[in-house]
Amino acid sequence: MKRIIAKLDIKGPNLVKGVNLEGLRVLGEPSSFAKMYYQNLADEIIYHDCVASLYDRKNFLALIETTSSDVFVPISVGGGIKNLKDIEKVLSAGADKVFINSAALKQPKFLTEACRKFGSANICLSIEVIKNSDDEFICLSNYGREVSNKKLLDWFSEAQDRGVGEIILTSVSCDGMGNGFDQKVLELIYDKINVPFIIHGGAGNEKQIYDILKYDKVSGVGVSSLIHYSLIREKNFKFVPKDEGNTQFLRSSKDTINFKKTSILSIKKFLKKKGIKVRL
Repeated sequence: MKRIIAKLDIKGPNLVKGVNLEGLRVLGEPSSFAKMYYQNLADEIIYHDCVASLYDRKNFLALIETTSSDVFVPISVGGGIKNLKDIEKVLSAGADKVFINSAALKQPKFLTEACRKFGSANICLSIEVIKNSDDEFICLSNYGREVSNKKLLDWFSEAQDRGVGEIILTSVSCDGMGNGFDQKVLELIYDKINVPFIIHGGAGNEKQIYDILKYDKVSGVGVSSLIHYSLIREKNFKFVPKDEGNTQFLRSSKDTINFKKTSILSIKKFLKKKGIKVRL
């Protein structure tokens, strides 16, 4: 059964979205989006606190608690997970899984310790990847802001050896573009995939999602811009002005959205017609 996963990037109190992990624009209040995606048959919700070090973590934990009382599919949470205590707090707040990126790149042993203490099923690795000037795929940390010394193939294999129960990979160059997923990245690592694997970054329509889910080892896709902008147009949300973040988009006309209008339910119906097994 393939999964359609709603990925929500969080900055302070807001749901945000950018392009190539940059230029984050405020889209609204995250828990309301998460609830509507759950009602629309999302298989999972991912919350990514993309600037965790800049804001009070108590607000983020409160968001997880609020969401877990309204959403009854798995909730994965990441961003700023630096130690075992952070994992414990996030799971206690209502998350089903955590995903780790930056801390694991800096100290790979942390992955091993987390899997031993909380179980592999609760620990996911997040990989942010981009091609460097030497035409090699390398891993990034800190929401795409820092280049690591880890090459994608090496890190992908090492993380699985350390016990992670799932991997989500974001292609930074495809993120927010709507031109499809990075199949070159997928083909590079495909033979090394031994755990449930989620790919994120690039979904612009149903066919692009179908094209990537045809790969047997791809467990699901993370979708962001495509469903966020569709929901904004459909619901015509009232915007409550706040002091934080780039709110220009919500204050201006939304006619500039270049993503087609769809929904998770529509995506799943399309996939089912194409022979992809999904939960309906």
